[in-house]
Amino acid sequence: MNDDQPIGGARPHSDPRTRRVLHAFTAAIAWINRVDPGTHRRIKGLRLITAFGIAASLGTLQDITSELPGSASLGTLAGSCALWASVSEARTTRPESSRDLALLCAAGALGAAVFILLAPLLQPAGRAGPELTLVTGAFLVGYLKRFGVLGAGIGSQFFIGQLLAYALRLVPADLPVVAVAGMIAAVASIVPRMLSGPAEHPASVAALAPAAVQSRWKLAPELVMGVQAASGALVVIALNATVGLEESAWAITACTYVVAGSATGTAERVRRRIIGTLIGVPLGLACLPVAVHAPLLIWAVAALAMIVYSMALPERYDIACAAFAFTLIVTLAVSGEHSITLLAARAWETLLGGALGLAAALFIFPLRPPRTAQ
Repeated sequence: MNDDQPIGGARPHSDPRTRRVLHAFTAAIAWINRVDPGTHRRIKGLRLITAFGIAASLGTLQDITSELPGSASLGTLAGSCALWASVSEARTTRPESSRDLALLCAAGALGAAVFILLAPLLQPAGRAGPELTLVTGAFLVGYLKRFGVLGAGIGSQFFIGQLLAYALRLVPADLPVVAVAGMIAAVASIVPRMLSGPAEHPASVAALAPAAVQSRWKLAPELVMGVQAASGALVVIALNATVGLEESAWAITACTYVVAGSATGTAERVRRRIIGTLIGVPLGLACLPVAVHAPLLIWAVAALAMIVYSMALPERYDIACAAFAFTLIVTLAVSGEHSITLLAARAWETLLGGALGLAAALFIFPLRPPRTAQ
């Protein structure tokens, strides 16, 4: 008798369902290898998830929080700051990466602090007052791209810090929490980067840098991009003040990040962001029952989605947007937010923000790509 022959004469994986599962698994692995053939971005994805976990855990330690008033938001603030600093960092060597991560975490804390200090001054503007502070961050997201990869990351991190302070409703009494969160985030993001070392190759600087454009307005393209993003944010704020939006910050974020170095580039980013959001949001909503009964599983799936997010940036912006939209929906659900209306607003407010960002790029000092030589 042939020892390799299965009992009963059945061939391995003869069950059609098993074959379908194996085929899907093989296809998924093949797709991952095409997106990230050298596994470098997978390593970065694992690093940013690790940074988030370390920072969020440190933010809940009693030894840290016991003497810190208003520390309930410390873990969320530190974890988010560490996560997005790790996303924005794009250096090759450990010393350069550590320096940039420290600066990015400081920028996130600074953004939160600026929001905290400015929001009370804008209270006479009513509900729109705190949101008006976000306009400064939206402007910096575009403008600081003139200073390269680090400048672009600092602008993004400053805006994210403002968004976190806005979402967590931080007040001047929370400034010590912001400072501690920035320090925790720096430590939590630098340690995994030191361990990943030469195994990680970030995306090329050329892929991250803004494209060369022509401006007939005699204004720096980055200044125009900042004005376009800020203008879109102002329109969202005006709409929220008049008709009300479920989560206006989502629309502000969309119109800020879709603005690119040219009108055609912005249109492409809008298209990809909308496609990704319309895929990620329904998938997240479909997982709501699992979020209620198996939250640990949802956190694991969300971590995998963020690894896909890291792998897809910057070339596959649509996939990255789908992964992030899915992660946002399921993490909100597992944190106790089960309103379908609110969660679904992620999709249509992204459409609104994308449309406003595109309109700003087309009608406010429109930028054009350089003409190729004939």
